[in-house]
Amino acid sequence: MHGFETLAIHAGQEPDPLTGAVVPPIYATSTYAQDGVGGLRGGYEYSRTANPTRTALEECLAALEGGRRALAFASGMAAEDTLLRAILRPGDHIVIPDDAYGGTFRLVSRVAEPWGVSWSVARMTDPETVRAAVRPETKAIWVETPTNPLLGIADITALADLTHAAGALLVVDNTFATPYLQQPLALGADAVVHSTTKYCGGHSDVVGGALVVADDGLGDDLAFHQNAIGAVAGPFDAWLVLRGLRTLGVRMDRHCDNAERIVDLLVAHPRVAEVYYPGLAAHHGHEVAAKQMRRFGGMVSFRLAGGEAEALEVCRRARLFTLGESLGGVESLIEHPGRMTHASVAGSPLEVPADLVRLSVGIESIEDLCSDLAQALAA
Repeated sequence: MHGFETLAIHAGQEPDPLTGAVVPPIYATSTYAQDGVGGLRGGYEYSRTANPTRTALEECLAALEGGRRALAFASGMAAEDTLLRAILRPGDHIVIPDDAYGGTFRLVSRVAEPWGVSWSVARMTDPETVRAAVRPETKAIWVETPTNPLLGIADITALADLTHAAGALLVVDNTFATPYLQQPLALGADAVVHSTTKYCGGHSDVVGGALVVADDGLGDDLAFHQNAIGAVAGPFDAWLVLRGLRTLGVRMDRHCDNAERIVDLLVAHPRVAEVYYPGLAAHHGHEVAAKQMRRFGGMVSFRLAGGEAEALEVCRRARLFTLGESLGGVESLIEHPGRMTHASVAGSPLEVPADLVRLSVGIESIEDLCSDLAQALAA
Protein backbone atom coordinates (compact mmCIF):
# COMPACT_ATOMS: atom_id res chain seq x y z
CA MET A 1 0.00 0.00 0.00
CA HIS A 2 1.53 3.29 -1.10
CA GLY A 3 1.40 6.52 0.87
CA PHE A 4 -0.89 9.39 -0.07
CA GLU A 5 1.75 11.54 -1.75
CA THR A 6 2.94 8.59 -3.84
CA LEU A 7 -0.60 7.77 -4.98
CA ALA A 8 -1.22 11.43 -5.84
CA ILE A 9 1.69 11.39 -8.26
CA HIS A 10 1.41 7.87 -9.69
CA ALA A 11 -2.16 6.48 -9.40
CA GLY A 12 -3.73 6.42 -12.88
CA GLN A 13 -0.64 8.13 -14.27
CA GLU A 14 1.70 5.55 -15.78
CA PRO A 15 4.20 6.98 -18.30
CA ASP A 16 2.75 7.16 -21.81
CA PRO A 17 3.55 3.80 -23.51
CA LEU A 18 4.25 5.43 -26.88
CA THR A 19 6.47 8.36 -25.90
CA GLY A 20 7.41 7.74 -22.26
CA ALA A 21 5.90 11.08 -21.22
CA VAL A 22 5.57 11.09 -17.43
CA VAL A 23 2.59 13.49 -17.52
CA PRO A 24 -0.64 12.01 -18.95
CA PRO A 25 -1.52 13.63 -22.29
CA ILE A 26 -4.56 15.82 -22.83
CA TYR A 27 -6.70 13.70 -25.13
CA ALA A 28 -8.54 16.52 -26.88
CA THR A 29 -10.74 14.23 -28.93
CA SER A 30 -14.44 13.52 -29.11
CA THR A 31 -14.34 10.17 -30.92
CA TYR A 32 -12.07 7.14 -31.44
CA ALA A 33 -11.32 4.84 -34.37
CA GLN A 34 -12.65 1.31 -33.88
CA ASP A 35 -11.03 -1.93 -35.02
CA GLY A 36 -14.18 -3.24 -36.64
CA VAL A 37 -17.77 -2.85 -35.45
CA GLY A 38 -17.70 -2.94 -31.66
CA GLY A 39 -13.92 -3.34 -31.61
CA LEU A 40 -12.92 -0.60 -29.18
CA ARG A 41 -9.29 0.31 -28.54
CA GLY A 42 -8.89 0.47 -24.78
CA GLY A 43 -12.64 0.73 -24.29
CA TYR A 44 -13.00 4.21 -25.76
CA GLU A 45 -15.64 5.17 -28.30
CA TYR A 46 -16.91 8.66 -27.44
CA SER A 47 -15.57 11.16 -24.90
CA ARG A 48 -18.84 11.80 -23.10
CA THR A 49 -18.73 8.14 -22.07
CA ALA A 50 -15.00 8.00 -21.34
CA ASN A 51 -11.80 9.87 -22.15
CA PRO A 52 -8.26 8.72 -21.25
CA THR A 53 -7.40 11.99 -19.48
CA ARG A 54 -10.58 11.81 -17.44
CA THR A 55 -9.92 8.15 -16.70
CA ALA A 56 -6.50 9.06 -15.28
CA LEU A 57 -8.11 11.63 -12.99
CA GLU A 58 -10.85 9.25 -11.89
CA GLU A 59 -8.38 6.48 -11.08
CA CYS A 60 -6.26 8.89 -9.05
CA LEU A 61 -9.25 10.22 -7.11
CA ALA A 62 -10.46 6.70 -6.34
CA ALA A 63 -7.02 5.77 -5.01
CA LEU A 64 -6.74 8.89 -2.86
CA GLU A 65 -10.19 8.41 -1.31
CA GLY A 66 -9.76 4.65 -0.92
CA GLY A 67 -12.82 4.08 -3.12
CA ARG A 68 -13.83 1.47 -5.67
CA ARG A 69 -14.71 4.00 -8.36
CA ALA A 70 -14.53 7.73 -9.02
CA LEU A 71 -16.32 9.84 -11.61
CA ALA A 72 -15.28 13.33 -12.73
CA PHE A 73 -17.78 16.04 -13.65
CA ALA A 74 -17.91 19.51 -15.14
CA SER A 75 -18.57 21.05 -11.71
CA GLY A 76 -19.26 20.11 -8.13
CA MET A 77 -22.93 20.89 -8.65
CA ALA A 78 -23.02 18.61 -11.70
CA ALA A 79 -21.65 15.82 -9.51
CA GLU A 80 -24.26 16.52 -6.82
CA ASP A 81 -27.12 16.65 -9.32
CA THR A 82 -26.08 13.38 -10.93
CA LEU A 83 -25.87 11.68 -7.54
CA LEU A 84 -29.30 12.90 -6.44
CA ARG A 85 -30.90 11.77 -9.68
CA ALA A 86 -29.28 8.36 -9.33
CA ILE A 87 -30.25 7.65 -5.72
CA LEU A 88 -33.57 9.50 -5.30
CA ARG A 89 -37.00 9.16 -6.86
CA PRO A 90 -40.23 11.19 -6.47
CA GLY A 91 -41.62 10.47 -3.02
CA ASP A 92 -38.19 9.95 -1.45
CA HIS A 93 -36.77 12.09 1.36
CA ILE A 94 -33.28 13.44 2.08
CA VAL A 95 -31.79 14.99 5.21
CA ILE A 96 -29.31 17.84 4.70
CA PRO A 97 -27.21 19.87 7.16
CA ASP A 98 -28.67 22.91 8.87
CA ASP A 99 -25.72 24.93 7.53
CA ALA A 100 -25.31 23.25 4.14
CA TYR A 101 -23.50 24.94 1.29
CA GLY A 102 -25.90 27.36 -0.41
CA GLY A 103 -25.60 25.65 -3.79
CA THR A 104 -26.53 22.30 -2.26
CA PHE A 105 -29.53 23.85 -0.53
CA ARG A 106 -30.63 25.47 -3.80
CA LEU A 107 -30.30 22.17 -5.67
CA VAL A 108 -32.37 20.28 -3.11
CA SER A 109 -34.99 22.94 -2.42
CA ARG A 110 -35.52 24.34 -5.92
CA VAL A 111 -34.62 21.46 -8.24
CA ALA A 112 -35.19 18.20 -6.36
CA GLU A 113 -38.26 19.34 -4.43
CA PRO A 114 -40.30 20.27 -7.55
CA TRP A 115 -39.35 16.86 -8.89
CA GLY A 116 -41.10 15.29 -5.89
CA VAL A 117 -38.28 14.84 -3.36
CA SER A 118 -38.94 16.06 0.18
CA TRP A 119 -36.18 17.25 2.49
CA SER A 120 -35.52 18.37 6.01
CA VAL A 121 -32.56 19.86 7.83
CA ALA A 122 -30.75 18.53 10.86
CA ARG A 123 -27.78 19.51 12.97
CA MET A 124 -25.27 16.95 11.75
CA THR A 125 -23.08 17.55 14.80
CA ASP A 126 -25.83 15.89 16.87
CA PRO A 127 -26.63 12.33 15.72
CA GLU A 128 -29.85 12.26 17.74
CA THR A 129 -31.13 15.31 15.88
CA VAL A 130 -30.35 13.52 12.64
CA ARG A 131 -32.10 10.37 13.83
CA ALA A 132 -35.20 12.42 14.62
CA ALA A 133 -35.23 13.81 11.07
CA VAL A 134 -35.19 10.37 9.43
CA ARG A 135 -38.46 9.14 7.93
CA PRO A 136 -39.48 5.78 6.45
CA GLU A 137 -39.00 7.29 2.98
CA THR A 138 -35.52 8.68 3.75
CA LYS A 139 -33.07 7.44 1.15
CA ALA A 140 -30.01 9.61 1.87
CA ILE A 141 -28.37 11.68 4.56
CA TRP A 142 -26.12 14.41 3.18
CA VAL A 143 -23.22 15.54 5.36
CA GLU A 144 -20.61 18.24 5.08
CA THR A 145 -17.72 18.04 7.51
CA PRO A 146 -16.29 20.56 8.05
CA THR A 147 -19.35 22.55 7.00
CA ASN A 148 -19.41 25.68 4.91
CA PRO A 149 -19.15 28.31 6.35
CA LEU A 150 -19.52 27.55 10.08
CA LEU A 151 -17.01 24.68 10.10
CA GLY A 152 -19.18 22.28 12.04
CA ILE A 153 -17.83 18.75 12.48
CA ALA A 154 -19.96 15.64 12.07
CA ASP A 155 -19.00 12.21 13.37
CA ILE A 156 -18.95 10.24 10.12
CA THR A 157 -18.83 6.80 11.73
CA ALA A 158 -21.77 7.53 14.04
CA LEU A 159 -23.81 8.94 11.16
CA ALA A 160 -22.93 5.98 8.93
CA ASP A 161 -24.28 3.57 11.55
CA LEU A 162 -27.46 5.61 11.92
CA THR A 163 -27.93 5.99 8.17
CA HIS A 164 -27.42 2.33 7.35
CA ALA A 165 -29.79 1.28 10.13
CA ALA A 166 -32.42 3.37 8.33
CA GLY A 167 -31.65 1.68 5.01
CA ALA A 168 -30.29 4.89 3.51
CA LEU A 169 -27.04 6.06 1.94
CA LEU A 170 -24.59 8.40 3.67
CA VAL A 171 -23.11 11.04 1.36
CA VAL A 172 -20.20 13.15 2.60
CA ASP A 173 -19.08 16.37 0.95
CA ASN A 174 -15.34 16.18 1.54
CA THR A 175 -14.41 19.37 -0.32
CA PHE A 176 -13.09 21.28 2.71
CA ALA A 177 -11.10 18.41 4.18
CA THR A 178 -9.86 16.80 0.93
CA PRO A 179 -8.81 13.14 0.87
CA TYR A 180 -5.47 14.19 2.35
CA LEU A 181 -7.05 15.23 5.65
CA GLN A 182 -10.05 12.89 5.78
CA GLN A 183 -11.27 9.72 4.07
CA PRO A 184 -15.02 9.31 4.70
CA LEU A 185 -15.37 5.96 2.89
CA ALA A 186 -13.03 4.36 5.41
CA LEU A 187 -15.29 5.74 8.15
CA GLY A 188 -18.45 4.17 6.71
CA ALA A 189 -19.73 6.67 4.12
CA ASP A 190 -21.23 5.33 0.89
CA ALA A 191 -20.32 8.22 -1.40
CA VAL A 192 -17.99 11.19 -1.31
CA VAL A 193 -18.60 14.45 -3.18
CA HIS A 194 -15.94 16.96 -4.18
CA SER A 195 -15.91 20.31 -5.81
CA THR A 196 -12.52 19.70 -7.43
CA THR A 197 -12.54 23.40 -8.26
CA LYS A 198 -11.32 23.90 -4.73
CA TYR A 199 -8.35 22.20 -3.04
CA CYS A 200 -8.05 19.30 -5.48
CA GLY A 201 -7.41 21.68 -8.38
CA GLY A 202 -5.84 24.15 -6.01
CA HIS A 203 -4.93 26.96 -8.40
CA SER A 204 -8.25 28.73 -9.09
CA ASP A 205 -7.98 27.93 -12.80
CA VAL A 206 -10.50 25.11 -13.28
CA VAL A 207 -14.10 24.22 -12.40
CA GLY A 208 -14.84 20.57 -11.72
CA GLY A 209 -16.52 18.01 -9.49
CA ALA A 210 -16.21 14.37 -8.52
CA LEU A 211 -17.98 11.46 -6.91
CA VAL A 212 -16.15 8.58 -5.25
CA VAL A 213 -17.97 5.48 -4.01
CA ALA A 214 -17.22 2.35 -2.01
CA ASP A 215 -19.55 -0.03 -3.87
CA ASP A 216 -19.12 -1.31 -7.42
CA GLY A 217 -22.86 -1.48 -8.02
CA LEU A 218 -23.41 2.13 -6.99
CA GLY A 219 -20.41 3.06 -9.11
CA ASP A 220 -21.93 1.40 -12.17
CA ASP A 221 -25.25 3.15 -11.57
CA LEU A 222 -23.54 6.53 -11.24
CA ALA A 223 -21.47 5.90 -14.37
CA PHE A 224 -24.70 5.22 -16.29
CA HIS A 225 -26.20 8.48 -15.05
CA GLN A 226 -22.98 10.38 -15.74
CA ASN A 227 -23.08 9.26 -19.36
CA ALA A 228 -26.84 9.72 -19.71
CA ILE A 229 -26.90 13.21 -18.19
CA GLY A 230 -23.60 14.20 -19.75
CA ALA A 231 -22.12 16.84 -17.42
CA VAL A 232 -18.64 15.35 -17.68
CA ALA A 233 -15.25 16.94 -17.10
CA GLY A 234 -13.54 17.95 -20.33
CA PRO A 235 -10.02 16.63 -20.98
CA PHE A 236 -8.21 19.89 -20.24
CA ASP A 237 -10.18 20.44 -17.03
CA ALA A 238 -9.46 16.85 -15.99
CA TRP A 239 -5.77 17.41 -16.72
CA LEU A 240 -5.68 20.57 -14.59
CA VAL A 241 -7.29 18.83 -11.61
CA LEU A 242 -4.92 15.89 -12.00
CA ARG A 243 -2.00 18.33 -11.99
CA GLY A 244 -3.34 19.88 -8.80
CA LEU A 245 -3.68 16.52 -7.06
CA ARG A 246 0.04 15.86 -7.41
CA THR A 247 0.83 18.62 -4.91
CA LEU A 248 -2.28 18.29 -2.73
CA GLY A 249 -0.46 16.87 0.28
CA VAL A 250 2.24 19.52 0.48
CA ARG A 251 -0.24 22.31 -0.22
CA MET A 252 -2.64 21.14 2.48
CA ASP A 253 0.13 21.06 5.06
CA ARG A 254 0.95 24.70 4.23
CA HIS A 255 -2.73 25.69 4.23
CA CYS A 256 -3.07 24.15 7.69
CA ASP A 257 0.13 25.76 9.01
CA ASN A 258 -1.02 29.20 7.87
CA ALA A 259 -4.59 28.75 9.10
CA GLU A 260 -3.39 27.88 12.59
CA ARG A 261 -1.37 31.12 12.76
CA ILE A 262 -4.33 33.15 11.48
CA VAL A 263 -6.55 31.58 14.14
CA ASP A 264 -4.09 32.62 16.85
CA LEU A 265 -4.28 36.21 15.60
CA LEU A 266 -8.08 36.21 15.47
CA VAL A 267 -8.61 34.63 18.89
CA ALA A 268 -6.50 37.36 20.49
CA HIS A 269 -8.07 40.27 18.59
CA PRO A 270 -10.53 42.51 20.50
CA ARG A 271 -12.75 43.15 17.45
CA VAL A 272 -13.36 39.43 16.90
CA ALA A 273 -16.32 38.01 18.81
CA GLU A 274 -16.00 34.33 17.86
CA VAL A 275 -13.69 32.14 15.79
CA TYR A 276 -14.79 28.94 14.04
CA TYR A 277 -11.93 26.49 13.49
CA PRO A 278 -11.98 22.78 14.40
CA GLY A 279 -8.36 22.95 15.54
CA LEU A 280 -9.38 25.05 18.54
CA ALA A 281 -9.77 23.01 21.72
CA ALA A 282 -12.91 25.04 22.50
CA HIS A 283 -14.53 24.11 19.17
CA HIS A 284 -17.51 21.84 19.86
CA GLY A 285 -16.32 19.34 17.25
CA HIS A 286 -12.64 19.39 18.11
CA GLU A 287 -12.45 15.89 19.58
CA VAL A 288 -14.29 14.32 16.63
CA ALA A 289 -12.15 16.26 14.15
CA ALA A 290 -8.98 15.13 15.89
CA LYS A 291 -10.20 11.53 15.62
CA GLN A 292 -11.20 11.49 11.94
CA MET A 293 -8.98 14.16 10.35
CA ARG A 294 -5.21 14.28 9.83
CA ARG A 295 -5.20 18.06 10.47
CA PHE A 296 -7.85 20.76 10.68
CA GLY A 297 -7.79 22.44 7.27
CA GLY A 298 -7.26 25.84 5.71
CA MET A 299 -10.72 27.37 6.18
CA VAL A 300 -11.40 29.83 9.02
CA SER A 301 -14.56 31.77 9.81
CA PHE A 302 -15.07 34.47 12.42
CA ARG A 303 -17.69 36.91 13.65
CA LEU A 304 -17.13 40.60 14.32
CA ALA A 305 -18.13 42.23 17.58
CA GLY A 306 -19.35 45.26 15.62
CA GLY A 307 -21.89 43.31 13.57
CA GLU A 308 -22.49 43.19 9.83
CA ALA A 309 -21.18 46.69 9.08
CA GLU A 310 -17.83 45.81 10.65
CA ALA A 311 -17.70 42.48 8.81
CA LEU A 312 -18.25 44.25 5.50
CA GLU A 313 -15.58 46.81 6.38
CA VAL A 314 -13.01 44.10 7.13
CA CYS A 315 -13.73 42.50 3.77
CA ARG A 316 -13.33 45.89 2.08
CA ARG A 317 -10.04 46.74 3.81
CA ALA A 318 -8.27 43.45 3.09
CA ARG A 319 -5.67 43.63 0.33
CA LEU A 320 -3.64 40.41 0.21
CA PHE A 321 -6.75 38.46 1.12
CA THR A 322 -8.63 38.90 -2.17
CA LEU A 323 -12.36 39.56 -1.90
CA GLY A 324 -13.88 36.70 -3.84
CA GLU A 325 -16.02 33.58 -3.73
CA SER A 326 -14.76 30.00 -3.98
CA LEU A 327 -11.89 28.67 -1.88
CA GLY A 328 -9.04 26.21 -1.76
CA GLY A 329 -6.62 27.94 -4.13
CA VAL A 330 -3.02 28.83 -3.39
CA GLU A 331 -4.08 32.47 -2.92
CA SER A 332 -5.93 33.68 0.17
CA LEU A 333 -9.53 34.81 -0.15
CA ILE A 334 -11.93 36.69 2.11
CA GLU A 335 -15.69 36.89 1.75
CA HIS A 336 -18.96 37.78 3.46
CA PRO A 337 -21.03 34.56 3.26
CA GLY A 338 -24.35 36.23 4.02
CA ARG A 339 -24.14 38.44 0.93
CA MET A 340 -21.96 36.25 -1.26
CA THR A 341 -21.68 32.43 -1.24
CA HIS A 342 -24.71 31.90 1.01
CA ALA A 343 -27.04 34.61 -0.26
CA SER A 344 -29.30 31.86 -1.64
CA VAL A 345 -30.16 30.68 1.91
CA ALA A 346 -31.17 34.11 3.22
CA GLY A 347 -34.48 33.85 5.04
CA SER A 348 -34.28 30.05 5.22
CA PRO A 349 -33.44 27.77 8.15
CA LEU A 350 -29.87 27.75 6.79
CA GLU A 351 -29.32 31.52 6.94
CA VAL A 352 -25.82 32.40 8.16
CA PRO A 353 -24.95 35.17 10.64
CA ALA A 354 -24.71 38.63 9.07
CA ASP A 355 -21.54 39.42 11.02
CA LEU A 356 -19.67 36.36 9.67
CA VAL A 357 -16.48 36.55 7.58
CA ARG A 358 -14.98 33.48 5.91
CA LEU A 359 -11.31 33.07 5.03
CA SER A 360 -9.73 30.62 2.64
CA VAL A 361 -6.17 30.78 3.92
CA GLY A 362 -3.66 30.36 1.11
CA ILE A 363 -0.02 29.38 1.05
CA GLU A 364 1.58 32.84 0.93
CA SER A 365 4.09 34.01 3.52
CA ILE A 366 2.28 33.82 6.84
CA GLU A 367 3.88 37.07 8.00
CA ASP A 368 2.34 38.87 5.04
CA LEU A 369 -1.07 37.29 5.64
CA CYS A 370 -1.06 38.21 9.34
CA SER A 371 -0.03 41.76 8.53
CA ASP A 372 -2.82 42.18 6.01
CA LEU A 373 -5.48 40.76 8.30
CA ALA A 374 -4.27 42.91 11.19
CA GLN A 375 -4.61 46.08 9.14
CA ALA A 376 -8.03 45.02 7.89
CA LEU A 377 -9.15 44.58 11.50
CA ALA A 378 -7.61 47.83 12.69
CA ALA A 379 -10.13 50.31 14.07
